[in-house]
Parts: sequence; C-alpha cells; structure tokens
Amino acid sequence: MRLLSVNLGRPTAVPYTDQPQGLTGIDKQPVEGPVRVSAPGPKGVGASGLAGDAVCDLRHHGGDDQAVYAFAREDLDAWERELGRTLASGAFGENLTTTGLDVSGARIGERWRIGSEVVLEVSAGRIPCLTFQGRLGERRWVRRFTEKAATGAYLRVIVPGEIRAGDAVEIVHLPDHEVTARMQFQAVTTHRELLPRTLAAGAALHPETLAAARKYLARHGE
Repeated sequence: MRLLSVNLGRPTAVPYTDQPQGLTGIDKQPVEGPVRVSAPGPKGVGASGLAGDAVCDLRHHGGDDQAVYAFAREDLDAWERELGRTLASGAFGENLTTTGLDVSGARIGERWRIGSEVVLEVSAGRIPCLTFQGRLGERRWVRRFTEKAATGAYLRVIVPGEIRAGDAVEIVHLPDHEVTARMQFQAVTTHRELLPRTLAAGAALHPETLAAARKYLARHGE
C-alpha cells in the first residue's frame, strides 16, 4: 500500500461552480517533493490539510473532518474502462492517489500512517457535487458516481508532518465495527435507513452524519 501521488490544486475560475467568486481548486495536479500536512481548523474556516492546496468553497469543503481526500488508483482505472478515457491521478480532485488500498471500503475511524510520521483518520465518503460534474464533463455524473458508491475517503489529520509520492501507507488502527466510508456515504444519500447503523462508528463519525443519524432516529426510531 503506498501513495502514487500527492495532488494539489490552485484557485481557478470556471463556469460550472456556484462558489461566489466562481473559483474552484478541484483541478489537482501531482507534485514532487514533500508536502506538509496539518489540521486546517473547523469547517467554514479551515481549508485544505495540505500546504499549497486550494479549497475555494468553505461552505462545503475543507475543515478538520475533510482535511484530506484520498481516492484509489484502482477505482480510477475502473472508471477509465467505463468512460473510455484516461483519468490522471488527481482527476477526481483527490489529494492522495493510492494503490493497494481499499479506500472506499475503509472503516470510519480507521487510521493510516503515511511515510514515517503522518497519521490520518477516515471520517466519511465524498459527496459528489455539480462542480465535480462540471470538471469531469460527463452527463449525469453526480448520479453515476452516487450509484457506484466508490466514494474515496475524507481524512482527518491526527499526526501532522510531511508526505510525498511513493510513501508507504500502513493501517495502524482498525476499528471494531463495520461502518465503512462507502456505507456512510450510502446512509446519507441513497439508503437513509442505514443511518442508525452508522452510530457504531462512535466519535469518529463525521459530525454531519451524526446529526443526520440522530434526526433519523428521532423521526423513525430504531
């Protein structure tokens, strides 16, 4: 398990975002050399956990619970076959392109050591947006991505430090539950009846999912 690339984005003006200034950092490109990773601060204030990476719409992206976004090269390869086009590392706006790691199947609260010092914790799957659809230029992309539920994973920064392409990835903590990034994603999108089950992830659950699960229980019970 290792990092194929570390990908950073710059603010870019595009016609397909509703960000007030029309900017997005979704066009992420692989970079050489070390990149500093640290917790960026609360959502709405903090942006990316990677130094030099742009997060332009703080209403929906960035912050401590979505500090880093990882996506598996294996899933990009599967989309290449389905779409009939090349998808470079970073094409889905991911900061980390991995190999040998089931990113969407990672458990909420699972921790990865990357390189010699950085530790990241899985917090949630990625919800697709119209900016993502505009970036890919594929019709019905939000629906197609949602249906496949190969979401990748948002990560918190537990131990800061530097990472670079080629670093080994080691799972250093595997929680004793079955709530994966994929299941969490399905619970908040297409299968809301799963919401109560996400509570098994405890304090590692993304705060927005926790609120949704509690609201669901209040309305529907167990």
